[in-house]
Amino acid sequence: MTRKLETKTIIVASHNAGKIREINELIGPLGFEGKSAAELNFETPEETGTTFEENAMIKALASAKASGMPALSDDSGIAIDALNGAPGVYTADWAETGDGTRDFAMAMEKVEKALQEKGATTPEARTARFVSVLCMAWPDGHTETFRGEVEGEIVWPPRGTAGFGYDPIFQPKGHARTFGEMTSDEKHGWKPGDAEALSHRARAFKLFVETGLEA
Repeated sequence: MTRKLETKTIIVASHNAGKIREINELIGPLGFEGKSAAELNFETPEETGTTFEENAMIKALASAKASGMPALSDDSGIAIDALNGAPGVYTADWAETGDGTRDFAMAMEKVEKALQEKGATTPEARTARFVSVLCMAWPDGHTETFRGEVEGEIVWPPRGTAGFGYDPIFQPKGHARTFGEMTSDEKHGWKPGDAEALSHRARAFKLFVETGLEA
């Protein structure tokens, strides 16, 4: 059963600066104030799930229980058809450097190398989708999840310096620019009343709002 939010302050269950920024840009127009797990110095929970839904719930519940407040998390990634859906839930892992940091330029090169090895050199062979699952969790363990997807293709070389992660190599279907070449408003700018949302995160957020969860 859908549960209404009774507070305007929620925890953004993330330590990813780009993700925190995008979530705050989405919830801000609705009057919410977000406090991130990073600024509250919460420990990063181990993501042991095998689906976006499972990992989103792990993160949201960890922050909700640590804070005693409702928490909103996002688990997202890119799924590439020629790579059998990889990197998928392991999208961030492909950027791990071994010293605790992440290098997404390296990760994008890893994607391109894998596609070349598969002989996926034409746009038709490089189809992919960005997936985002938002999870709203309460301290008592109640959760709500919302999944958004956007179809597109992998391009090379990377284009644009906006966004974060794999944005410079993902060109959404029907567009001539990558997410890395779009402003934040073009990529995920969405507000109640708008018919469409472009990014995977904005589409998941649209479902979040349409359930009536907003306070």
